[in-house]
Amino acid sequence: MEAQFYEKNEDHVSCTLCPHHCSIALGETGICRVRRNENGKLMAGTWGKLSALNFDPIEKKPLYHYHPGKIILSLGSVGCNMKCKCCQNWQISQVSAAEYSFSHTLFPMEVIKLATSRSENIGVAYTYNEPTVWFEYMNDIARLVRFEGLKNVMVSNGYINEDPLLELMRYMDAFNIDLKGFSEDLYRKLTGASLAPVLHTLKLIRKAGRHLEITCLIIPGMNDDPGTFREMILWIERELGANTVLHLSRYHPTYKLDIESTPARKLEELYRIANEKLSYVYVGNIQIRDYQDTRCGKCGATVIRRMGYQVELKNLTGQGTCLQCGNAIINF
Repeated sequence: MEAQFYEKNEDHVSCTLCPHHCSIALGETGICRVRRNENGKLMAGTWGKLSALNFDPIEKKPLYHYHPGKIILSLGSVGCNMKCKCCQNWQISQVSAAEYSFSHTLFPMEVIKLATSRSENIGVAYTYNEPTVWFEYMNDIARLVRFEGLKNVMVSNGYINEDPLLELMRYMDAFNIDLKGFSEDLYRKLTGASLAPVLHTLKLIRKAGRHLEITCLIIPGMNDDPGTFREMILWIERELGANTVLHLSRYHPTYKLDIESTPARKLEELYRIANEKLSYVYVGNIQIRDYQDTRCGKCGATVIRRMGYQVELKNLTGQGTCLQCGNAIINF
């Protein structure tokens, strides 16, 4: 399928989907390895092709304040517009469409049929690898999902240009954006991309009123400096609001990084810093007592208890407000 968001030139095409603005010669792909110049047209090489297809707990995305306890049909393909040295899904994110043996090929209506086959399913999540690089397929499905009255969720690195993001936001209901840290130098070294476009994405999502949660993978010696981390928290509070949900995730050695796993004490230290300014901070990829429960940001009442992906709702109305003080906490 022909891709959207590119410009034709004499001997190459210029992709305008993400901030890399790849100039792609005939027969070549961009940084993502899946958008290819074929005879002067940019083609979306993963349209309809999936590497993963599962019904997951919504908490796995992770989304803690969006339909807690529900499941969502989750789709993944291949490719990514970042080159993260710590990628946990590098087997699908760091390969090309041409070299991968896809496990599923589904037209959008087939995805909808599957999504509606389970009454407890709330919608479709675009996840596992970076969904930006399969923009056209995601957008085609998302339109149909919205028509069915279901929800669309995008789990992304946030490295996307404004025009395609605004088009997606016509159909997207919720986002989890991976914020790698808070310095341009870190982004260049760790991901091969840059920080500023991700911050712009976060502000656009908040301005559009979509549900937003942020994940930050804490890597020892790379993005765990308390001073820089505090700057990130202050930026989130100022630009996105104190009620922004933040997930701090424990790093484990993988792909091209062999740094030792994040110590629990470091996660606890950064949790305390974030909790000074943000009302809803969680710690994941490690079992630390109480750091996954949700407490009302106004009165402190526990409204959700979590053990892994098991959820117990407490002191919470059907409208997602606190029974004790009426504070709005959860999107149902």
